[in-house]
Formats: sequence, structure tokens, C-alpha cells
Amino acid sequence: MIALLADIHGNREAMTACLADAERKAAERYVFLGDLVGYGADPGWVVDRAMEYVARGAIAILGNHDAAAAGQQVAMNETAAAAIAWTRGKLDAAQRNFLEKLPLSVEDGDRLYVHASADEPARWHYVLDAQRARKSLEATPAQLTFCGHVHSPALYLLSQTGKLFGFMPTAGVAIPLLGNRRFLAVLGAVGQPRDHNPAACYALLDEARNMLSYIRVPYDVASAAQKIRDAGLPTVLAARLEQGY
Repeated sequence: MIALLADIHGNREAMTACLADAERKAAERYVFLGDLVGYGADPGWVVDRAMEYVARGAIAILGNHDAAAAGQQVAMNETAAAAIAWTRGKLDAAQRNFLEKLPLSVEDGDRLYVHASADEPARWHYVLDAQRARKSLEATPAQLTFCGHVHSPALYLLSQTGKLFGFMPTAGVAIPLLGNRRFLAVLGAVGQPRDHNPAACYALLDEARNMLSYIRVPYDVASAAQKIRDAGLPTVLAARLEQGY
């Protein structure tokens, strides 16, 4: 069982809840699909936790907020840029070095892990629709592609005849990943969901049964939001957690 976590965004409470849930569900491997930091008030704690998991064999991918926090020039809106400027001041050298060295993508058997669209991962394209999903799928031979960046869960299926279907997965309902099709799973966000559901979102891949489940996990949103306000970060970031947008 592989736990897939994207867009944690410095949210300690959400990450803790998802990792605990994954452990209860017997996850054996972990993949962090980018944006460990940005927006949230606990970037150092989140990076340290990810580093611990990577030391034990987990995979971690570079996200655009990670790249910006490590010092790269990344285009962002004013709110995101303000959060990154604050985040940089909270990370030590080891944490920044870890983020800086994260790969843009990792191939693992028949799976590709990437933060944004696979066709130009360093340009941080959002997989928001079927057109972009097709470009991402056409950029890799992998049967299963997993990405984040969008903060809302979605799943795209490419048939043998080239027909592309997209749908919104239902939380907790296992989806069979049939071998004669290719899939692109957009995982939603652990630390800042934007589908009007404040519960953290991650996914579990059951390799033995070839099934994918999207999981929603309630967590202490109030504490995470209050930390953002107390830190002097833009207050809209607290409201987004509370309202799930």
C-alpha cells in the first residue's frame, strides 16, 4: 500500500492526521508529491517530517513553492509570494538544501510521480481539464501518473483507442486501475484543499489489488488557521483552510 500526499503546504495538523490515517490503513510506502511548504505556519516541521520519511525510503518531489522557498525564481501571486518570503526565514540550511535537491519527477515501475503536468514539469502547468491531462499523459509511457498542484481531486482515464475521460472521484470508494488503460490521478491537497471541503485529502494505492482510493481526513483546522494568523501571514490563507477554497 502506497500513501500519496500532495500540497501539504506547511500544515502540520493536516499532515499529522493524514500520516496517522495512512498508518492505520497499513500504508507501507509514502510519496510526497511536492509543495511541502508555502501558505502554512509550520514549514520547518513539515520538511523535517518529510526528511525522516525519505530517509526511510519515501519518495519526495519538488513543487513550485518548494523551489521558491529554496531560492529559485518562481512566478507567484502576491499572497503566495508573501508566504514564501516568510517561509524562507523559517527554514534552516539543511531544510533548504533538502528542498533544493528534490527532483521534478520520479519514475517508479509503471508509475510517474510529478507535482504539476508531466509534459513540462518545470513550468508548473496545472492539470485543470482534459486538454492538459492529455498533454501530461502523452509526455510519459507510464500507466499511472500521479500529480498535485491543483488542490482539488480528479481522475483522468485514457483508453486504448485514445479516448480520454475525466471524473471526480468519490472519497473512500476504491477505483480499479484496469491494466489496458492509462490513468492520471490529481490528488487534491493535504494542507490547503480548494474543493470546498476543508478535510485534508490524500490517496492510497493498493498495489496488490490495483485499486486507488481518495481519502478525506478531518483535522484540527481551527488550530492550523490560528497559527497562520498568529504568524502574521496573510489572513486569507487562514480563511481558505476554514472554508476549503
